Amino acid sequence: MRMKTIAVLGLGKVGTLASELLHECEFAVTGFDSLPPRDDLPFPTRQIDVSDTAALASALGDFDAVLSCLPYSFNIGVANVAHRLGLHYFDLTEDVPTTQAILELSKTSEGLMAPQCGLAPGFVGIVGAHLIEQFDDCRSCRMRVGALPQNPTGLMGYSFNWSPEGVVNEYLNDCEVLEDGVIKTVSPMEWIEKIVIGGIELEAFTTSGGLGTMCQTYKDRVPNLDYKTMRYPGHVALMNFFFHELLMRERRKEAGDILVNAKPPVNDDIVYIHISAEGLIGGRLERREFVRGLKPVEIGGKFRTAIAWTTASSVVAVMEMVRDGTVPATGFLKQEDISLDTFLKTRNGSRYDA
Repeated sequence: MRMKTIAVLGLGKVGTLASELLHECEFAVTGFDSLPPRDDLPFPTRQIDVSDTAALASALGDFDAVLSCLPYSFNIGVANVAHRLGLHYFDLTEDVPTTQAILELSKTSEGLMAPQCGLAPGFVGIVGAHLIEQFDDCRSCRMRVGALPQNPTGLMGYSFNWSPEGVVNEYLNDCEVLEDGVIKTVSPMEWIEKIVIGGIELEAFTTSGGLGTMCQTYKDRVPNLDYKTMRYPGHVALMNFFFHELLMRERRKEAGDILVNAKPPVNDDIVYIHISAEGLIGGRLERREFVRGLKPVEIGGKFRTAIAWTTASSVVAVMEMVRDGTVPATGFLKQEDISLDTFLKTRNGSRYDA
């Protein structure tokens, strides 16, 4: 099945950039948003209410694929429409139940169902799998990611450059891990550890969704596997106080509104990535690491925040690979099945290797 015409749903920072990157890769892109059409982009845009599934199905009928850059709560509805129409489907979700629903759809899909194609889950799963494959016997893989302001202020040391709905979801939903070869569910905002990257001290703690499907993939091969979010020291204690002592976990929408109002987005952000694996190579115990501190860059003559370009570049690189035939174009795509070397050779994946 070919993939030339792409519908991108949601034209926030990430959705707009992903659309521009797809356009630069010579895909035929149309952007859809709840706001009126825009005339400042090099591709057409249309207004739509994505909750109206009949209107959505009518709008998507002429496309080969759909990329959802919407809040995770819309993705099951979009995926169902894509499935009925036989389209390729891509998203950036970190939500585990959403991914499980899409996995079920993939069993009868004509096109490719590829959720979790952003940064985490997404690119970090590609890197984690790459490290694991270097070992004869891998005993652990630890994946840590933090999207942070470069110049933090206040006790929280944070800014909401990502969807507040998504962040709240990650902080409150249970986390899947592999521990001693057993898939377990653990509480979020626990297992706190210290990490230092380039002299900057960070704290890491469990959050939901970052592993994608890796626990199921590696349950018989890697005894210990987990994902944590990184923040500046002191952040997790404040978040536990906010969500649990003040009971804001019972008012998720309001919690997100409060947090983004207190800590709005900043332009000078940084994405920290720290992925490590340990095990035996040739009978010797070794440790391999992938560590980065990724800052904003200029793309297409415009300043792009680190979280925007890392997320958009990752999903568009995967879409390049589907078009070029270097990953399967049917069924369900696991991020850990994607070759890091091939990913980095794509136009958009190469930014991670700069």
